Amino acid sequence: MTTLPARAAVIQQQLRERGIDREVIRFDEGTHTAKAAAAALGIEVGAIANSLIFWMADAPLLIMTSGAHRVDLERVAAELGEGPIVRATPEQVRAATGQVIGGVSPLGHPAPIRTIVDVALREHPLLSAAAGTADTVFMLTYDELLAITGGEERVVGD
Repeated sequence: MTTLPARAAVIQQQLRERGIDREVIRFDEGTHTAKAAAAALGIEVGAIANSLIFWMADAPLLIMTSGAHRVDLERVAAELGEGPIVRATPEQVRAATGQVIGGVSPLGHPAPIRTIVDVALREHPLLSAAAGTADTVFMLTYDELLAITGGEERVVGD
């Protein structure tokens, strides 16, 4: 059995505490893009639940989006009505999540982060999400993703 990085082990424990008994998968090499993760897992790129950190109204905003498209920030900002949304800097991502870009998990953050979940993800029976490092992921359903994040369902891309 492959030893998990400490951060990924914490994610796996938090999943179990929430009633999701899934193993964290560790790759020999990182999967920094949705396409790379999909290829490594043998799934469609649309089933990759990308965790993207943005900044809105002086606070982090996590948008869980399908790996098949980009976030339309103007659309999301207009729907939320709380001002412009900008991509977080690497320093902001680490401060908000305790994780690095390319490995941000939908959970395991130092404090709760407002989360938007892309409704396009519900088209897939199983999703893959990062487990806190660039070389770890876990599988979950759309409903499980909503439950662990407390996310708001939205159309976020084209």
